Amino acid sequence: MKIIIIGLGIQGNKRIKYLGRNLVATIDPYNKKADYKNIRDVPLNIFDTVFICTPDTEKYDLIKYSLKNKKHVLVEKPLWLGDLNKIKFLERLAINNKVILYVAYNHRFEPHIIKMKNLILSKKLGKIYSCRMFYGNGTAKLVKGSKWRNTGIGVLSDLGSHLLDICKFLFKDKDIGDFRIISANKFENSSYDHVIICNNNSRIQIDLEMTYCMWKNNFTCDVIGEKGSAHIESLCKWGPSSFIHRKRVYPSGIPKEKKDLIKQNDPTWDREYKYFKKLVNSNKVTNLSKDLWIFFHLSRLSNTSNK
Repeated sequence: MKIIIIGLGIQGNKRIKYLGRNLVATIDPYNKKADYKNIRDVPLNIFDTVFICTPDTEKYDLIKYSLKNKKHVLVEKPLWLGDLNKIKFLERLAINNKVILYVAYNHRFEPHIIKMKNLILSKKLGKIYSCRMFYGNGTAKLVKGSKWRNTGIGVLSDLGSHLLDICKFLFKDKDIGDFRIISANKFENSSYDHVIICNNNSRIQIDLEMTYCMWKNNFTCDVIGEKGSAHIESLCKWGPSSFIHRKRVYPSGIPKEKKDLIKQNDPTWDREYKYFKKLVNSNKVTNLSKDLWIFFHLSRLSNTSNK
């Protein structure tokens, strides 16, 4: 692969660490260290893949240009383009030009989230009753100082899209249902910096909380089933990350418990890069059904929050 990266912010620099010799050029209109200021200045014959790590407002034109020139694209989540038809158009364009368009959600590659999915599939938890996730960091002040991040629905599209993606990863659509906003706050910012949502008309009760006002970064996931429960505390990037599986004792009592602890650097960026390369090399067909699903739910929640 011959890759160019657009955007040398936090995400772009994280991606660069894993590209090695596959990186042929960088693009950023504001960073003097970048090789180019505009993708149209880059000779088309020197690259076959584009990594887009830019604000949401710039993504559509960059993706469209790349796909029209038959380049594979990895774009940072979410695909928040303001119009469902734009996503459908990009999907068709990628399919017609036989290239991959992939929206990156690196938490799918978190070891304990994968472990949670496998445990659910094993049926060892029995019928799943509920799932509660919390995702918080302390970036409220940083977001407030950013012209593009402190707009729109804020944390709902940023951290909320991750939580929706994890729901999609763990459960079937029929078990998830639709979501409604329980609480949406602007404690420090002009965009939402704390939101709680839950689902309706579903087989599994799901509650999701996201915030920029958590002064120690944290992620938790609690899945409760008829035969026991499973719990994730923290992500590898904040480490250590723990996974607890508790087996229910009948009729009541202290459950049998098994705990796994991971102490390692964040493995998700490298794992996702390898997954993307596999998609490209295996000639898979672009499928944005997950991203259409996430966009649909974010749009509904956005409309509700603005009423």
